[in-house]
Parts: sequence; C-alpha cells; structure tokens
Amino acid sequence: MSTLQSVRAIAVGLIATAGLVVAGPCDIYASGGTPCVAAHSSTRALYSNYNGWLYQVRRDSDYGTLNVSPLSAGGVANAAAQDSFCAGTTCVITILFDQSGKGNHLAQAPPGGAAQGPEANGFDNLASAIGAPVTLNGQKAYGVFISPGTGYRNNVPNGIATGDAAEGMYAIFDGTHYNGGCCMDYGNAEVTSTDPGDGHMEAVYFGLGTGYDTGAGNGPWILADLENGLYASADGHSKLANLPSMTSRFVTAIVKGNSGNQWAVRGGDANSATLSTYYSGPRPGQGTSNYNPMKKEGAIILGIGGDNSNWSQGTFYEGVMTTGYPSDATENAVQANIAAAGYAAGQMTSGPALTVGSAVSLRATTSCCTTRYLAHTGATVNTQVVDNNSATSLKQQASWTVRTGLANSACFSFESRDTPGSFIRHSGFELYVNANDGSKLFGEDATWCPQSGLNGQGNSIRSWSYPTHFFRHYQAIGYAARNGGVNAFETSSSFNDDVSWVVGTAWA
Repeated sequence: MSTLQSVRAIAVGLIATAGLVVAGPCDIYASGGTPCVAAHSSTRALYSNYNGWLYQVRRDSDYGTLNVSPLSAGGVANAAAQDSFCAGTTCVITILFDQSGKGNHLAQAPPGGAAQGPEANGFDNLASAIGAPVTLNGQKAYGVFISPGTGYRNNVPNGIATGDAAEGMYAIFDGTHYNGGCCMDYGNAEVTSTDPGDGHMEAVYFGLGTGYDTGAGNGPWILADLENGLYASADGHSKLANLPSMTSRFVTAIVKGNSGNQWAVRGGDANSATLSTYYSGPRPGQGTSNYNPMKKEGAIILGIGGDNSNWSQGTFYEGVMTTGYPSDATENAVQANIAAAGYAAGQMTSGPALTVGSAVSLRATTSCCTTRYLAHTGATVNTQVVDNNSATSLKQQASWTVRTGLANSACFSFESRDTPGSFIRHSGFELYVNANDGSKLFGEDATWCPQSGLNGQGNSIRSWSYPTHFFRHYQAIGYAARNGGVNAFETSSSFNDDVSWVVGTAWA
C-alpha cells in the first residue's frame, strides 16, 4: 500500500469513539512520514490513544490547579471536571500540555522585546477557562480565548524545526474573533522573545494582517508570520484576490515551510472536509529581504508575536507542529478528521435568563450595598441607592434595556433607558455609558455574557471581549474587574459578592 493510500485509509476509518474518529490528526501526520513534535488542544486528544493531560486550570480563589484529561483515550476534554473544580469562583488556563511526548508545553508568556504583559514581572495574561465554550459532536469543551495582553510560550523547545529545516503546522481558530493587532499566531518563534530579523519565525496567523499581505474582502485572512511580515505571497504587501476572507465559525489555518525556498499557506472551513491552497511557492521578497534561507529558532508561541507583540485577539482550539514538510494529501486527511470532530458553538450564558427587549435593574448583593443599583451619572457607571421615593431621573439612570449582544448575538448589551443609543461599555476596565459609534471595538467593549452569580445570587456579568473581567462595584464606581488582578479595584476581597447582581424589573 502506498503512503497516500495509508493516509486515506486511516482518515476514513471513522469508527466512533466518544464522538471522534479513531485516528487523530497526529496519527495521520505520522502515517504520512511527518510526525507531530508539538500537539496542543484544550478540546480533545490529537492522537487516538492519548489519555494524558490536555491543559491545566487554576482557581483564583485558592490558586489550586486541575489537570484536565479527555473523557476517554482519543476523546473530548472532560469539561465537567473543570466546571466542578471552578464552581463558585473564576479559573484561568495556565498550561496547554504537549500531547506529542516531546514536552513542548505552553505556559504564560514572559515579557519580550516589543511588549511587556500586564501581569507581575511583565508576564502576559492567562486566558479565562470559560471564555470559549464549544461542543464536539455534542460534547462540551472549552477553547482558549485570547484577549489583547494574553499569550502563551515555550522558549525551551524540543525537536521543533530550526534554521531552514522543514516543518508543518495547523491551528483551528474562531472565524468570528479577530482584530488587526499583532499577532494572533501559533507556531515557530524566537527563543529570546526578541526580533533579530527576517526569517526567524514561521507561524500561522489569523486576523486582518494590517500593513502586509491582505486578501479579498475585508478579512480576516490566514497568513504566515515569518517575522517582520505577514505573508501569503512571494512579494508581500499585496492585495491577493485568491486569498479569501474566512467567514466560517471555525477555521482551519495551515502554514508549512520546506527547506530550499518552498512554503505554502492553506486553509478552509473546519466543518468541511475541503482545504484550499492559497499560496505555494518561493519565500517572499526575493532579493530584497532575508527569508531564504530561513533562520527558524524553534520556540513555540500562541496568541502573540515572536517578540511578544501582544495586541491581538482570537480563539484557539487545537494545533500541531510537525517535523518534515507534510504532503497536501496528508493535510487533506487531517482536515477530514477535523471536520468529523464536529465543532459547534457552545452556550455562552447561564443563570437566570435575560430577555432581549426587556427593561431591567441590577441590584448589588454585597452585604453593605443591597439597596444600591447599577446606574450612571453622565458617562460614569456607578451604584446609587434607589427606592420608590427616588426622583424619576435617578430611576431612569438605574434602568437598562437588554439588547442582543453588539459583538456576539449569544450574549447581551445593556442600553441606557434615559440615553437611548448609549450602552454600558468598558474602557481601561472602567465602565462607561457611551453612544454606540458602530465600530467593531465598541461592539466588543459593550457585549456581556451573564452567568450564574458567583456568590449564588442572581447573575455575574462577564465581558465577552475580556472574559476574565466582570461587572464590579468598587467604592461605588463600576468596573470590568478580574479576580485578584493587578489593579486596586480587582482585589479578591469580596469579589464574588461585588460581581453578583440580582436582575429585577426596571425602575423606569
């Protein structure tokens, strides 16, 4: 049997095991002669026989940790174990374990040449453990929701391609979650977290590619981050008619680089068995830049650029890196496996249900403040004491109309009752009531996902764009606060109470 026949035989062996095919992506790559040397996923096992750790979550209440494994070998992550462990508090993802056996785990990214992170000692943020719920053939799992300032890295790699050595990689991204910031990458980067020049990176990128190669429509696009450029062509800085905007909810993004001046960009809808090749040919900038030969260093990054440029956003579900240059046939077989996994959007909200179009009030539940309601004075969101004898103007300031989420229809936005067209949004993690300017950023800042109240009462209202952050009152001012963050208003003291609100009938 030929190599191609072997690959196809594995790919079509769709014997159901926990809703997934028997052969995982890394089994298929191995059968094609290009085995995985890194394999990361928070949603499922990427080998048919893998039953080890997928990822680790940390509880913010006591810094306890849980390593999450698949429900069965080759299966979907045990999301129920995470939900039980994190009940009544908040959790973040601390580690994405490498399933390849090479030990190439991804952990909190350190500061780099382009940017320091918001956390202590300049480290990047960690992702919320619940920001990206999905199902795989109906089974619940969680992706890795990358907000600006969030990133993961391994600067001490094992077996990852260096120099001009051949490699391949793919990642599954959320096709609706992106921006133009640098850089929503997964792949090969510098071991020093700095930018020494062209060709020291080879990573798959998903976003708007601002200032470099772009494609048809308005984006987002699949591109390759080769350091100092995002490419899907040989010349760079081009508008590429054959590079489509990716409009599917789940996107497969592929970059592969061979030795000897050959590389390719491929991709498709992760729910379809079809892949397209958007570019295959020589390295970019022949004679004007330094991408041939490549100078890859072998570190691994997720959600950031090679120099820790950490202004991007996106959601990652799974990805691998291989040794050797995978054939198109091997990648097509992997795509069939991904499509068979059955990715679908998960439930974004929980707790007492909100109804679009209803008028509501939000009452604080902290023992000091149960007569106070979320309100606003001008643009500033605050809490104020409101009762039946309050002035009509104050009652209006403490009332909100529930709208479909401006950035995500599975969540909600809160429109001011006394200032129609203005919504609660976060800026600098303080809450404001501002007029909707119709921008993508405003919609994201003004979209909120209620969940069961962390103190057992009502709802806690989580930011869609920064899902570690919740509506919080602190010294009577409204914030989008995380549990135990670096700001004074993020103190862990009384956090669960301060972020839990009873949703009631509007005052006006």
